[in-house]
Amino acid sequence: MEVGATGSATTNTATPKSQQASENAMLDYDNFLQLLVAQMRNQDPTEPMDSTQQIAQLATFSQVEQTIQTNRRLEMLLQSSALSEANAVIGRTLTSTDGLTSGVVKEVLLRADGITAILEDGKKIDVTSGVSIS
Repeated sequence: MEVGATGSATTNTATPKSQQASENAMLDYDNFLQLLVAQMRNQDPTEPMDSTQQIAQLATFSQVEQTIQTNRRLEMLLQSSALSEANAVIGRTLTSTDGLTSGVVKEVLLRADGITAILEDGKKIDVTSGVSIS
């Protein structure tokens, strides 16, 4: 994701991992329900399935699905927070931790592992602990 001097953001068109995991979990959840119904239809009437185990399995699949959805929402929240932080740096003066690189931030690049500020002269500074912003 990149935020330019105008504050506009561009995103990658790749599907986030949590969304893929959510889609996969939904397929697995639907498949589980289909298997459960098929198992109930074809069970031996003299030895029926244990309903307690069925309910426990269903609850476990439901918890996994909810956890994946929660993670996806948390990722969206973190992404929004990172965008706000990145936007706050644009137009400000940054000085690297070693004090050798300094300049006004033209644009910001958001990566999975942090924020990189691109200065007006084209130099880049990773926004980490020790970088001064003025």
